[in-house]
Amino acid sequence: MRFIRAVCALAAMAAAPLARADADATSAQPYDPTEHWEVNTETGVLWRVTGSATPLAYTVLPQLLTVESTRVGTARPLAGGDFVIRNRFSLLVEPISMGPEHHFLGGTASGIMEWWDKRRTRALFFAAGGGVGWLDSKGHAVKGGQGEDFNFTWLAYPGVRFMLRDRLSGSVGVYFQHISNTYLNRVNPGLNAVGPMASLGWHF
Repeated sequence: MRFIRAVCALAAMAAAPLARADADATSAQPYDPTEHWEVNTETGVLWRVTGSATPLAYTVLPQLLTVESTRVGTARPLAGGDFVIRNRFSLLVEPISMGPEHHFLGGTASGIMEWWDKRRTRALFFAAGGGVGWLDSKGHAVKGGQGEDFNFTWLAYPGVRFMLRDRLSGSVGVYFQHISNTYLNRVNPGLNAVGPMASLGWHF
């Protein structure tokens, strides 16, 4: 009888850590991407849109390497989810497949506002900011082309992001870009372009 009691006691002690592990797993918080830095590779296609900018047809193929910071400040409850602000920094490599120029290279910085659901599985976002860049300007040879190699650029970028698994996300959005030398040169038609963008992100 004592032997049976001893075996039962040992079995209970062995099972206790497993029970605690199950309880911890049940109470564990979901993975929170806003608490991690993120590196995104982004690709898209932009087309010239009307406005006061160049009348020439342009097609731009942006390839971006973007780093997003952890959230700035605290998450604020909003509409059943949480509103957060992060920082966004991008390197731009943008071949121009249609237009007098051949490429635009630059960098941008912006803030990004995100609304995440409570489970941190998906988010709506909006980024806006600007930076500088260089292109092989042709405006002095081709009317409607850009007049200066050094340019400023501005962006607006709404979209939606999904967590594919812990530390891996994907997003799609609509990217608007304006390029202009802000009259550093008398030839300054500028370029407004907009189109779809898709990305994959790794968190660390």
